[in-house]
Amino acid sequence: MARRSKVVADFDAAVAGIQDGSTIAFGGFALPGSPFNLTAALLRQGAKRLVCVGNTTGGPRKPRNPDIGMLVENGQVAKVICSFTAAPRASDVLPFTPYYERGEVDAETVPQGTLAERLRAAGAGIPAFYTPTAVGTELAEGRETRMINGREYLLEYALPCDVALLRCYQADEAGNLRFRRAQRNFGPIMAMASKLVIVEVEEPILPAGAIDPDDVHTPGILVHRLVHIPPAPAAIWPSLKETR
Repeated sequence: MARRSKVVADFDAAVAGIQDGSTIAFGGFALPGSPFNLTAALLRQGAKRLVCVGNTTGGPRKPRNPDIGMLVENGQVAKVICSFTAAPRASDVLPFTPYYERGEVDAETVPQGTLAERLRAAGAGIPAFYTPTAVGTELAEGRETRMINGREYLLEYALPCDVALLRCYQADEAGNLRFRRAQRNFGPIMAMASKLVIVEVEEPILPAGAIDPDDVHTPGILVHRLVHIPPAPAAIWPSLKETR
């Protein structure tokens, strides 16, 4: 029986069928691993009432690349779950911020390591775990804690997602992924935590089995759709140059 291809024709085909109300994980840490092309396609696709999970909603970079903040501006987002829901510099204002301050979108701030572990827990079938992170802060107010070996821990729940949008360096037709250096960041654990994993791939997609098993960062069994990123200007290839 022939294997069904995971390669789709373009970014719009890759995000087709994403439902209103979906919880979507967005890979990336700043530029590395951020699925800018898939995010742009989701803007065009128009799914509403999304819960967006990521490291940040997007920064004040100019020119801007497609990010969660643009989805907020487009009226597609009900809630964000991020490590940075505010700018790290007081002089910067995230595009997301005024929408939150007007009550148009909800936000949940999650410490970065806790966010990673909530995603990993979801992929590993662990419903909840205890962590000392955030104990004694506003993030722990009104929530369950427990003393273990004389130290207080906060209960955190796994964070399963409906969809993950990722970017990787290499992939084969079976969906095996290889990330390049810092590009890996949240990608593998978001793939574990999500029911539908969609990946934009920088290099031409390889025949199944062309990536050495020892070099596979995310196995193809977790990946459902692949799309090769064409050269600029047909697709977004971010630059380190920016203005504030």
